[in-house]
Amino acid sequence: MDTSFVWDDGFVTGLELVDAQHHALVDLFNELSQALFSSATSSEALLADVYGRLLAYTEYHFREEEEMMRHCGLDPRHIESHCALHHQFVEQVRMLWTQRRSMADAGTTLVDFLTSWLGLHILGIDQSMARQIASVRAGLSAQEAFERERQAHDHGIQTLLKMISKLYSALSVQNAQLAAANQHLEERVAQRTHELELANERLRTLSRTDALLGVANRAHFNEWLEQTCALARRAGRPVGLVMIDVDYFKRYNDHYGHQQGDACLQAVAGAVAGCVRRGTDLVARYGGEELAVVLPETDAAGAQALAWQMVQAVRALNLPHADSPAGPCVTISAGVCSQVPRPAPGGASGSAALIARADAALYEAKHQGRNRCVVAPVLEEEGAVL
Repeated sequence: MDTSFVWDDGFVTGLELVDAQHHALVDLFNELSQALFSSATSSEALLADVYGRLLAYTEYHFREEEEMMRHCGLDPRHIESHCALHHQFVEQVRMLWTQRRSMADAGTTLVDFLTSWLGLHILGIDQSMARQIASVRAGLSAQEAFERERQAHDHGIQTLLKMISKLYSALSVQNAQLAAANQHLEERVAQRTHELELANERLRTLSRTDALLGVANRAHFNEWLEQTCALARRAGRPVGLVMIDVDYFKRYNDHYGHQQGDACLQAVAGAVAGCVRRGTDLVARYGGEELAVVLPETDAAGAQALAWQMVQAVRALNLPHADSPAGPCVTISAGVCSQVPRPAPGGASGSAALIARADAALYEAKHQGRNRCVVAPVLEEEGAVL
């Protein structure tokens, strides 16, 4: 493709070092232009490389030019305005590069800015710098050279260059403000997205949690047990299940009132959950005063030991229960089952059979006098697995 900046004698300042560096800048501008419009698969890496070299060389050239102006003793007014344009250019290029992905036609915008700025800069303030250096070398003072420069050249051209420079400065400020606003908007969007994700996670947690007890609800229990049984069946590993019932809870409610009954259930759920250590285990409210605990990869002995800890933990709460035949304080009964889930009709995971056996063991614990745990009997076909 054609180069984006065509050099001609009008850009020559007569300062050998400056002209050589301007040539190098033009070459880098054109190289970046080619990379921006390249369809090569490696264009991003190429772009980053060319942009990095261009920015580094631009900053080097500006330092050299500013040092030369100081060394030649030019008027501080010229040096100050010249340095300000250098600084403004670097900031503008960085801003455009950062924002290029949000531009409709980033390549054209960036190339047009680079070439227009360099052409205006050379024809305007760089040529003025060269003439002032020549005047100082011819014997004029820096102030005389500066004033002569302002008066000697065509007033119309100087006015036009000044107006273009002002327009450029105004656009630069506007672009910087737009970039800042866009950055702020992106930060706000990121913040709102994060807040929305947190809110959605809270909603998901609430949808899986029993509002009163703070443990998993029945729906989450059903889903968790189904998934656990499906995984265990494929791996041939046992799943432990503990079904828990608060002993004589209806009598507790009748005696102490429903508000105290809710507090009792919360304390029992906390004591049961406190016995669970693994992140894969799940404590859930099965219904009313019933709790269920899912224990993946746990045999009957392990499930029984944990269930007994739960019975003791609730008993240790020492919550008075004046109307309980099972004892003076609140107690629980637990039914324990552990088995490798077996295929069920219709492709079910086998969770229903696990619940039925744990329920039967819970019924037996109540039948034996409550305040205890009972393990479901071993099935003959599963032998020592249970």
